[in-house]
Amino acid sequence: MSARRPLILLAAGAALLAACAGGSGPKKPTRQEVAMIDRALAGAPGAAQPSTIVATELAFARAARERGQWTAFRLYAAPGAQLHGAGGPFALAPWLAEQRDPPQAVQWAPRAVAISCDGALAVSHGRTRAPDGRVGRFLTVWERQADGAYRFVYDVGGLDVPQPPPRQQIEEGNIVVTALDAVQGLVASCPRGGVPVPPPPPIAVGDEARADARLSRDGTLRWRWEHRGDGTRFAAADYFREGRWLTAFELVLPPGSAE
Repeated sequence: MSARRPLILLAAGAALLAACAGGSGPKKPTRQEVAMIDRALAGAPGAAQPSTIVATELAFARAARERGQWTAFRLYAAPGAQLHGAGGPFALAPWLAEQRDPPQAVQWAPRAVAISCDGALAVSHGRTRAPDGRVGRFLTVWERQADGAYRFVYDVGGLDVPQPPPRQQIEEGNIVVTALDAVQGLVASCPRGGVPVPPPPPIAVGDEARADARLSRDGTLRWRWEHRGDGTRFAAADYFREGRWLTAFELVLPPGSAE
């Protein structure tokens, strides 16, 4: 079984993170995290703030580390949330009810965020590291709730197949650019002059695959998943930008990545 991660902001970041996690949320972001958010994602227009999603992901990962992996999933899952496992997407809540937190949680960090013009829907994509050192990837879909907080409605993740070679030791004094320095924010364009956003292009799906696609309420962001006949798991986000639809990112997890 694999979930993300199982085997699977700015200056006001402290208040934001507390709101994301509820009354007894995780600690304040570190200085490095705040600097990364400010540098990479500040300045998005209107309600569409990728930095809010980055802050939520960082708080989610911290809650997993400090409060327990599945405890964190319970805190951040929206009602009806789905996890895309080796057999396809399934309802998360009943499965979580039977899980105990592992001794150590999988850790993760976002590398890209795509968000709808109105900020109501966002998709994050990034890297994971299991306690045994194996690495992988994830994609998570976030929806803004009635209280303004973001909760995830879909999550998929798995290990790299094959695993990359071990990282070389970094000599003292070398400058290293980490994943936190490379987060990309992709904000959909808002409709102009009352002209509706054209629908996204159709999706080709194989005969043996199961698939679904959802569009944001304002029509500017689409997320989609596919479970192929050979067990490959696929997920992607598309967004409307400056008059055309673009693919923000895709995630392809081959058979065996969920083990």
